[in-house]
Amino acid sequence: MSNGNGNVDVFVENITRVEGHGNIKVRASDGKLEECQLQITESPRYYEQMLLGRKWYDAVHITCRICGICSTGHTCSSLQGMERAMGIEPSEQTHKLRELGLMGETLQSHYLHVYFLVAPDLLGVPSVVPLAETHTDVVKMALRQKRLANDICCVTGGRHIHPLSMRVNGFTSFPTKEELAGLKERLIASRDDLQATVELLLTLADKLPAFERECEYVALTNPPRYEFYSGKIGSTVTEPVEPNDYKSKVIETTVPHSHAKFCGSDGKPYQVGALARFNLNHEYLKPEAKEVAKTLGMPGPSTNPYFINIAQVVECVETTEYAVELIDHFLDVGFDPEQDGHRDVKPQAGRGTGAVEVPRGILFHEYEVDDEGTIVDANLIIPTGQNLANVEADFEALVPTILDKEHKEIELLLEMLVRAYDPCISCATHLLNVEWID
Repeated sequence: MSNGNGNVDVFVENITRVEGHGNIKVRASDGKLEECQLQITESPRYYEQMLLGRKWYDAVHITCRICGICSTGHTCSSLQGMERAMGIEPSEQTHKLRELGLMGETLQSHYLHVYFLVAPDLLGVPSVVPLAETHTDVVKMALRQKRLANDICCVTGGRHIHPLSMRVNGFTSFPTKEELAGLKERLIASRDDLQATVELLLTLADKLPAFERECEYVALTNPPRYEFYSGKIGSTVTEPVEPNDYKSKVIETTVPHSHAKFCGSDGKPYQVGALARFNLNHEYLKPEAKEVAKTLGMPGPSTNPYFINIAQVVECVETTEYAVELIDHFLDVGFDPEQDGHRDVKPQAGRGTGAVEVPRGILFHEYEVDDEGTIVDANLIIPTGQNLANVEADFEALVPTILDKEHKEIELLLEMLVRAYDPCISCATHLLNVEWID
């Protein structure tokens, strides 16, 4: 409750419109913040332990099932990690086709988040269900865009989730020219829906809270590109590092109130995701995306976490244009089966880390294999796990500024802040070490 004199007691059990189970607990007395937690209550899932003793070719099929939304991203990061562990460098053809799948995944996730999870807050309704009646055309547009994005994942990966055709050092099958041409036609047509999305967001942007907090932003960087697939681990505070050196940047810790590990850099929280990518790479956006960022009032870096939603819409424009560019490339040069080496993989001992940008931020898959290609060590760090500590730091900065508001408004502002990060709580709830006691 809140009585307007600096006393606040908020407990939101199982935050709605996020994936997984998490609670918000905030308590302040006489204007002094006493407790501020994002509690992750989801049960651990032990994926790293599932991988131990399995062969190198099993990793991608197991780990892509961590998430049904980011399964293409998990696939790409897993493949990168295993390829680096075994000293394999795939062809440009393989890299580009994986990137096309990532563009589809980013689009479908961003549309899902902006329209179905965030829009209800901005329009003052509890869920998207009422919007199906009051904003029927908008909901139909969101579904249309999401279906297109899912179909990109299907054409590149063999099915809509949990890709079948993506393998270490190649693909088992390739899209047809007819499939690619159809996707291109639909992507070009989707520009009208994108413009409508921008116009809708413009009418609602003033409902995003005006809250700023300086923090470190971490994302892949690979100038002169707005990167999702390759490059170094960039930061607004420190020098970039190679993916294999991610542990020098990302430090995992445990906290009593969370089943998921928290992450920090040099002892401080940091942010990953669409706003982090934008802040590090905005100058490399395609002209169409730059114009949208300017239109939405974010021509340069922002420190407002609620503006993650604006960055996601900007990325929808960026990924749409890049997907068209990739499709044009394949329509021009086709696919060369001789460049595909997935049937010729010979295991060798080594350790390697994959790092790709999934919708919620940078995702790490690290593997160590022995001479026979058996996995002897694995570590997976999910974007939401990297953001948890930063969400709590945002809480600590935000709450003292809203103590004079009514309880329901404080609760809504905190929920909106969590939803802005688009957390995937189940994916983040992992344990690295398990000690079995007989």
